Amino acid sequence: MPVNTSAESCPATLALFESGTATCTANSASARRRREISLPVLLAAAALAIWFCLRLVLLAHLDTGDINLHNGLSALVRGLWFDIATLCFLLPPFLLIAVALPNRFRSRRTVHVLRWGVLWLSMALLLFGALAEITFWREFSSRFNFIAIDYLIYTQEVIGNIRESYPVGALLGLVAALATLLTWLAAKFFDWADGPRTWRWRAIGAALVLILPMASMRLANVDQMTATGNAYADELSGNGLFSLAAAMRRNELDYDRFYSTLPAEHAKTILAQLRNPGNHGFRKVGTATNQLTGPHNALPAPFIRKPKNVILISVESLSAEYLGVHGDKRGLTPHLDRLATEGFRFDRIFATGTRTVRGLEALSIGLPPLPGQSIVRRPNNEHLSSLGEHFEQQGIAPLFLYGGYGYFDNMNAYFAANDYRVIDRTDFPADSIAFENIWGVADESLFANASREFDKLDNNGKPFFAHIMTTSNHRPFTYPEGRIDIPSPGGRNGAVKYSDHAIGRFIEEARSKPWFKDTLFVITADHCASVAGKTQLPVAKYHIPLIFYAPALLRPGTNHAMASQIDVAPTLLHALGFPGKEEFFGTSLLEPAAGRSSRAFISNYQSLGYYKNDMLTVLMPKRRVEAYRIAPDTLEASRTEPDPHLVEEAIAYYQTAANGFKQGELISSHHRAAK
Repeated sequence: MPVNTSAESCPATLALFESGTATCTANSASARRRREISLPVLLAAAALAIWFCLRLVLLAHLDTGDINLHNGLSALVRGLWFDIATLCFLLPPFLLIAVALPNRFRSRRTVHVLRWGVLWLSMALLLFGALAEITFWREFSSRFNFIAIDYLIYTQEVIGNIRESYPVGALLGLVAALATLLTWLAAKFFDWADGPRTWRWRAIGAALVLILPMASMRLANVDQMTATGNAYADELSGNGLFSLAAAMRRNELDYDRFYSTLPAEHAKTILAQLRNPGNHGFRKVGTATNQLTGPHNALPAPFIRKPKNVILISVESLSAEYLGVHGDKRGLTPHLDRLATEGFRFDRIFATGTRTVRGLEALSIGLPPLPGQSIVRRPNNEHLSSLGEHFEQQGIAPLFLYGGYGYFDNMNAYFAANDYRVIDRTDFPADSIAFENIWGVADESLFANASREFDKLDNNGKPFFAHIMTTSNHRPFTYPEGRIDIPSPGGRNGAVKYSDHAIGRFIEEARSKPWFKDTLFVITADHCASVAGKTQLPVAKYHIPLIFYAPALLRPGTNHAMASQIDVAPTLLHALGFPGKEEFFGTSLLEPAAGRSSRAFISNYQSLGYYKNDMLTVLMPKRRVEAYRIAPDTLEASRTEPDPHLVEEAIAYYQTAANGFKQGELISSHHRAAK
């Protein structure tokens, strides 16, 4: 029998991706070891292997106390389900090509080379995706979610951040090398299946092109990830591409469609009782009136004199756990600790979410976190009842100052549409910037430029309210050299210490300003550094600081009542004796204890938490409700039965807020009157 030495039948030639002159014999030992395989099958096997190895790598990033052996094994087994569900969407294009390819082309050298090229490219993309997931997991301990979608939108900042944080060239080279190695190994053991395909085979293949994605959509759901009750294990079981697609579909969740509801009037009645137990001034949410029923000129404790100006500093990712006054022993925040001791500290404040836009939303409009995307990112978010609008009505100039590019996350458009004057890094003179990275200018440069704006306003006799959003406590964690004893890049600890240094320097320089004695400094965080935990909403990971500092205006002290970021806006209006706090869902922290409810709101885009009476009630899609008993000292959670009264309170807040925004009821009374 003659020996076929054509290039089409030469595995060595195929393995080298070229037309070469290598010759092969039919009795070659290596040829006998090779098995025929189709491209879709080989791609599926490669994807499953890479995703399995990825889970092992992600698992290695967890501490031993985060996940037990049972949950870990369960995550690996359940992960196969999500991987197969993902392949049901990825393989149909390759099946379609295989079905459509005529038999006469199947064994041609060009087709073989193209197959190996497609395999290499697919390997490289799978490995690149795995590398991206490892990076994302290190930051958020989560599979791709809403945050990843935002990162895909703001590519300049994200790519720049990655380039400054990681050796991108070396990592891409590693991806290319591994893809080449895996493709070479595949060529060593497999030949492409070149036999002619029958019409029956093609009919089955065409049917699979339709059946596979439909079956995946019907049988697999991202909600199936929540099976163990351990958030780490549940996230580990998922597939990044699958969860990313689910996040795109759920970018905005209609509350009434996905969550437990109450009759609208009943929900508003509950809310009115919760927000007005002492019959202090109150405007029922959803009405256009701004009639007040209580006094607003009484000076609340701990103030001894009314502020003229307010500077609200929301520090990027400043978890309470980094501050010495909250028990940290590393000495990362000496300046903030001093300000907290000399000022008035609220020690049980919780962030509403996990992103900067959530913190900005809560601090500016005092709204509980709605499911899906933040109000900052949504359409129809202009003319809301905001701090900027209320201060402007009282003749105080509202400003929003950001160290990065304010188009990111729609910040500039949102604040400008709600009566703030926006200033970001594009407005800073080049010689005023001591240091910058892709995320923004160094905090000291941000504060220096802010101080110049305050000088101008004060020289013109104009009081001001400024919301300053910092950037330095963010990856890549770089900052000017010589400022602190941790060299740059100093990781999270170094960034926290530098941010503390910049704030301390800003306050000290402000002491020489004529406006200092009349200014209330409010220091808090947009969110915590990490929200990873054993539950979907780990309460401890939402704990943030809140410090009021004004040595000439208020007495030092500590408030131990539990509260939320949404309570800051009405508190500031109360401190200055201005009307309008009734238009917010939050309540003033300066009210007597009998006049407000001690509770907090925390969320992660889909799970909506209501923390009260040491119970965390969680509203979830598909109208599910879960509850956890929270240990007061450690904030550890243990599963329990929901309290019907707390469930109704949670629904009343979240449902009324969601519907209020949808129906335009959150527009400020001033803009309503103007219409």
